Order: sequence, then C-alpha cells, then structure tokens
Amino acid sequence: MNYLTLPKIDLHCHLDGSVRPETVFELAVKQGLAKPEDKDTIISSLSAPDDCQNLDEYINCFDLPIKIMQTKETLERISFELFEDAANENVKYLEVRFGPLLHQNLGLSISDIIESVVNGMKRAEAMYDIHGNYILSVLRGMPQDQIEAVIDAGAPWLNNGVIAFDIAGSEKPNFCADFPQFTQYAVNKGYRLTVHAGEQWCGQNVYDAVTTLDAERIGHGVHMKDHSQAYSVVKDKAIALEICPTSNVDTKCVEAFAEHPIGEFYRDGVVVTINTDNRTVSKTTMTDEVRKVVEAFKLTKEDYQQIYTNSVNNSFASEQVKQYLLELKNQFTLS
Repeated sequence: MNYLTLPKIDLHCHLDGSVRPETVFELAVKQGLAKPEDKDTIISSLSAPDDCQNLDEYINCFDLPIKIMQTKETLERISFELFEDAANENVKYLEVRFGPLLHQNLGLSISDIIESVVNGMKRAEAMYDIHGNYILSVLRGMPQDQIEAVIDAGAPWLNNGVIAFDIAGSEKPNFCADFPQFTQYAVNKGYRLTVHAGEQWCGQNVYDAVTTLDAERIGHGVHMKDHSQAYSVVKDKAIALEICPTSNVDTKCVEAFAEHPIGEFYRDGVVVTINTDNRTVSKTTMTDEVRKVVEAFKLTKEDYQQIYTNSVNNSFASEQVKQYLLELKNQFTLS
C-alpha cells in the first residue's frame, strides 16, 4: 500500500511542535542558544522520549523551538517549511495552530506574529498543491488579560489565512469554566471554534467544551470513552474529534496504539479525523498516522475515504476548497 500517494488532510497540527529539527539547530546556533557540537543533543531534545510519562513532559520539547521563533523571518520560514513538508507527502489541506503570545520575547506585536506565519503559509500555497488556514491558540494557565487582544489582532486575517480560535496547553479539570466569555468573543468576531479537551483528563472536559463553550470540534477527546454524557453529546451532535494517535501514545493518553479508541469510535459512528498534532515532537507524519490507523484497526479503502470525508466536511476551509478536496476522494486507492 502506498500511503504516501494518498491525499490527506491534517486538522490538528501545532507549528512549534512541527519545526524541522535541522532548522531548530541551525537557528539555535545562529542565535547563540547552542554550539555546533551540541547537534545530537539538540535534535534529541525536540522529540518525546520513549519513556515519556505524560503531557507535561511532552510539552517540554517545545521549549527550544519557541525560543528561536521570535522574529518575523524565523516565523515565516518555519511556517513555510511546515506547509512544504506537508505538501511533499500529499497533504492537500492543513490547519496549523499556534499561540501568538509565545512569540513576543523580542518585542514583536501580535499582528506582526500572525502576519509572518500567514505569509509563510501563503508562499507555500503558491508553490505547492496545498491549501491551509491558521488557528490562533491561547494556553490554559496563562494570564487571560491578553486573550481578547489575540482575537482582535487576528480579525483582519479572518477568512484570509486565519480561521479559528483554540484553547490548548496542559489540561486541568473544569478548565472550561474560565473561558466562555472568550470563546463567545471570538465567535462574535467571526472565528470558528475548536477546543483541546479529554486528552489528559476525564471526559467531563469534553462534555463541558461542547455544552459550555459550544466547540465545533474537539482536539483529541479520547477520554470521552469513559464518560457517557460526553460520548453521547459528541456522537449525537456529530462533533468531529481531531484524533492524534501517535501523540496520544506519547503522552500516555492511551498506553499503546492498539488500545486507542479511534477504531471503536469510528465503527460506532463517532465523527473521527486523523491528525499529526506535533510532527517533530512525536516523530511522525500524516503518512505515518494514516498507515498506523488503517493497519492497526484493519480499515478498508472505503473506511479511509469516510474518514477523509469527515476531515473535509468538518474542516474550516472555504466551500470552494472543500469542493476541491471532496473531488479527490474518488481518485485514490490503498494499493
């Protein structure tokens, strides 16, 4: 089976978790954050260790990439390279999320930061057969006094490179109670809405994200399997889950790939999509993710076409782009 040639869609991919390792090393040396002889150590630090214990340890791998992503030039370059890498493995549509507030260490404005990554994406779109959008994330646990500023700064790019608002970061129980005013503010401005929930904690967070925050999609959502109300509301409302299987194993959201509930979810009619989360941190690609899921859960070509269709229909792409993506689904096979 040639998974590389399959058209693919990735709806859940973090910019700072998907920087090319060679780029991180090059820029770290250039910026005085590393020495040339540190290459092996630097590159090793960018991916989750085999014995990674939890999401918090996994997140440590983002430290150095964020340190180097503090100028307009580096942000544009890294954005371009991510879309280039995705295009080269036949990803046809990519939604990338990032937290603009993490990139202000050298004084960049939020607007400059957003403009830089959008410019990198658009440069890749002009060169390759790929379409994309950016999702603006805020991290749970960070001060909330700048959240509306992020939403306001992204508004000029809505439907022109920026498309949605997201809540991400280390997950704690009942986090949704802190965010209704901000998600409503974003929706009123014209943003679509996705929320990380049910990755690190119980499914109650998934239920709350749908019922309290009106999330259109759920990032991960795995732990809803143990929460009947969350499971029911996601299934009944056809809320799409942005499943990231390898990442979920890395963070111990699930103990082993074979134990991941994505196969059970899919066969029970839950709307699932397959995504990378963090290409570099999880040492993965969309080709890897699709292959692993298809083979582990014995999916057919028709099953993959349905998951691909789920991704198209639940993407935040324009109707024109969606139509193009749907036309591709009958043009491929798994062999």
